[in-house]
Amino acid sequence: MKANFQEFIRNAEIPVLVDFHAEWCGPCKMMAPVLAQLAEEMKGKLKVIKIDVDKNPQLSQRLNIQGVPTLMLFSEGEVRWRKSGAMPLVELRKQLGAYLAV
Repeated sequence: MKANFQEFIRNAEIPVLVDFHAEWCGPCKMMAPVLAQLAEEMKGKLKVIKIDVDKNPQLSQRLNIQGVPTLMLFSEGEVRWRKSGAMPLVELRKQLGAYLAV
């Protein structure tokens, strides 16, 4: 994923929400079902992908990921929104709503 990340983001036809996480991270595990639910609700309008920071250290460093979970929303190849920390689905929907045509 790291070699193709920029190309994938740049060429995505719909916004992409990237979940930077780690296997050892408790809050990351709490976010997994939240992100799965969001991906299901937004199918065709939003792509949700997960990137393990321990397996992709260069990408994490390049994007200045200092804590996990960190969520980044990309649209048209640009970062539109970024947030670190776990949050409930209702809050995530609310924060992303301004950036997604829903």
